[in-house]
Amino acid sequence: MTCLHRTLLRSQLALVRASRRACARGERGDVPGWVLITLMTAGLVAVLWAVAEDQLKALFTDALDSARR
Repeated sequence: MTCLHRTLLRSQLALVRASRRACARGERGDVPGWVLITLMTAGLVAVLWAVAEDQLKALFTDALDSARR
């Protein structure tokens, strides 16, 4: 399991826990809206990462190298 997959899984679990706590308190709020936005954002990140993984790694490495100088 890659770091990205672990991060996505942790964020989804955090969302489930938060929604259960909100339901337990009787607080509904706008749960469907923020859950949808969060899941769509995570999906977009996963797709972008899968498509441009090598370029993102090179960009990140170059940025770290330039910051160390």
